[in-house]
Amino acid sequence: MALRLSTGLRNTLLGAQGFKTIMQNGVIRIFPGVQPSSADDAEGATQLLEITVSSGAFTPGAATNGLNFADPASGACAKSSSEVWSGAASSTGTAGWFRFYANDRVTGADTTHARFDGSVSTSGAQLNMSSTAITAGATTTIDSFTVTMPAS
Repeated sequence: MALRLSTGLRNTLLGAQGFKTIMQNGVIRIFPGVQPSSADDAEGATQLLEITVSSGAFTPGAATNGLNFADPASGACAKSSSEVWSGAASSTGTAGWFRFYANDRVTGADTTHARFDGSVSTSGAQLNMSSTAITAGATTTIDSFTVTMPAS
């Protein structure tokens, strides 16, 4: 299954800004259940956890603890190697999908803000984790994360 880009992210990518800049200081939320059919759709589930830099508190619109990508190479952007991407779970459940929000972290149904979705599994997904079992209070770390853009 492919990443699902929001209308806002697709429209912004058509402009002059690059992916790394658009998604700078963003945040990932991991949810249980089935991924929505579009990144424009509301989440439809309560998040299991939020991933920030070193599990730090995130405030939309502020750079502090927001996630960043390294410079693109061969059409791909990987997580910044200088950052630890982690979060303490707020709920217990099984991770099914994630949404990466730009720094404004606009939730709910929306077609104007940059964000993208992907599946979560132990292999073969856009976000592969050692275990999809999430326990409230436990910390989850994302060791590697790469977004590859299609050639056209």
